[in-house]
Amino acid sequence: MITIDDFKKVDMRVGRIIKVEDFPKARKPAYKLYIDFGKELGVKKSSAQITKLYRREDLEGRLVIGVVNFPPRQIADFMSEVLVLGVDDGKGGVILLQPDRDAPLGVRVY
Repeated sequence: MITIDDFKKVDMRVGRIIKVEDFPKARKPAYKLYIDFGKELGVKKSSAQITKLYRREDLEGRLVIGVVNFPPRQIADFMSEVLVLGVDDGKGGVILLQPDRDAPLGVRVY
């Protein structure tokens, strides 16, 4: 079991996807996401295995929740800086977590 202090160490923020690219060099089908986390954090990159449920054109402009304080991770020739959060749909797809209303970019999730 973790404590509330442990949970508070995970820095989750609201971001908006501003650009999406195909990622053919990834081992599993994925997109390269460019996510704006507001003035304080700026634009961060993420590799996301969400191609089963989302088309590129449906992702731009979408709000997402991302963990912004994990160390960057090299995926093929791309440096992923944040982890975009989602849940397994039970069929091999990932459903993105997002606020149900518009929220300021960079605001912390509690």
